[in-house]
Amino acid sequence: MNPFPRLLPRCLAAAATAVVAVATLAAATPAAAAFPERPINLVVPMPPGGGTDVVSRLLAERLGLATGWSLVVQNKPGATGNIGMDYVARAQPDGYTVGMGQAANLAINPALYPKMPFDPKKDFTLVGLIAAQPVVLVVRADSPYKTLADLIADAKQKPASSLRLASAGNGTIGHMSGVMLARRAGIEFLHVPYKGAGPAVTDLVGGQTDLYFITPQTAFPLLAAHKLRALAVTSNARLAALPDVPTVAESGYPGFEASAWTGLVGPANMPPDLVAQLNARIQTVLKDPDLIKRLEAEGSQPLGGTPADFDAYMKSETAKWADVVKAANIKMD
Repeated sequence: MNPFPRLLPRCLAAAATAVVAVATLAAATPAAAAFPERPINLVVPMPPGGGTDVVSRLLAERLGLATGWSLVVQNKPGATGNIGMDYVARAQPDGYTVGMGQAANLAINPALYPKMPFDPKKDFTLVGLIAAQPVVLVVRADSPYKTLADLIADAKQKPASSLRLASAGNGTIGHMSGVMLARRAGIEFLHVPYKGAGPAVTDLVGGQTDLYFITPQTAFPLLAAHKLRALAVTSNARLAALPDVPTVAESGYPGFEASAWTGLVGPANMPPDLVAQLNARIQTVLKDPDLIKRLEAEGSQPLGGTPADFDAYMKSETAKWADVVKAANIKMD
């Protein structure tokens, strides 16, 4: 007896099941296979021209050259980075909207603001660390302070808060660095916040303030013009662009480190294959000698690492700055 009539329904059912399975697999993986099919929106939560913006544009340029991808940098500043990061958190987790997270909006702001528009721990997918940019402790070129030790010694002899610490605003890395140094040295500064680096530098040069933890790209031309003097940098190692300027750590405060670091993030629940693909591309680009040279010229240091490395680093930074904010009783509306 011919078994074919009885076997035919089973064969057809098995074939249909296989077709469904193949179709399901194809539907689940095209994003990774074809990504990206359109430009990627890189949200920078800070204004154009600053350290975060410069690093973001360098990354976008180098990724484009290395991969042929198109990355469109979109600045969305405000609330020390909270506005732009909130935009990223609310985007679709398809890899086409990513953001340049940084120390301020991922590690410092949660301790400063009583209410945040997003949860840094839950609302983002961590892709990879990009770079760390320390700040430079500067005084006027005609200041009596030649070293950090000179400044600290004078602060201890004068009444509390006699020395005026300028910053580009409350909660900025410059402000936090000053607070951390004062705490470690057992002194107090009078904090004078400004709306940006421009007016802060103007008043420092004019003698209205005494010291300022300034970003390297803002400091370099003023140091070259002999309008400012650098006393120390807040990185773990000396900057390649300022080899004669010691770190705060080697100036008597071991372990002192403060950086305006950056890291690429996406909305929560990004597919792991897209995260892995983006991270792999970043690791390759961060090893590019030309990119390293350009980052160092801006006073930045490349980082890199896995998403897990990013997560561990962010946890450490969050705990560090929360401790500084609490100790100084700093509050933001």
